[in-house]
Amino acid sequence: MRALIQRVSHARVDVAGRTVGAIDQGLLALIGVEKGDDEARADKLLHKLLHYRVFGDDAGKMNLDLQQVDGGLLLVSQFTLAADTHKGLRPSFSSAAPPAEGERLFEYLLTRARDTWPHVASGEFGADMQVSLLNDGPVTFLLEA
Repeated sequence: MRALIQRVSHARVDVAGRTVGAIDQGLLALIGVEKGDDEARADKLLHKLLHYRVFGDDAGKMNLDLQQVDGGLLLVSQFTLAADTHKGLRPSFSSAAPPAEGERLFEYLLTRARDTWPHVASGEFGADMQVSLLNDGPVTFLLEA
């Protein structure tokens, strides 16, 4: 499982002209599910999302995590993160989990996140989503579990 995280001042996801998920300060996490991923990897990724220190402390150093700044977590499924881009000029998605399995694990991650942290929002799995954000920094990391 992969998450491309961005520290944001605010972010939102719209589907068909309506906002389905939004946060203020926090993390936007684009989630890619790969073949072989399971609940243990989802749990490990969630731990990283909640505890990865990317927010500035009083000295401006990245020493604080999402929970310490009481930030929001916006989870958005994005199967293109599972793409193999090593060869050629077109991505291969052979390493991505099948849609049903990707949805199951994304929903598992979302449920666990909501059970663990009160400030969780999400997009809609498989929908044509428009994601708007203000990247704070910019700060962007690729997390793998």
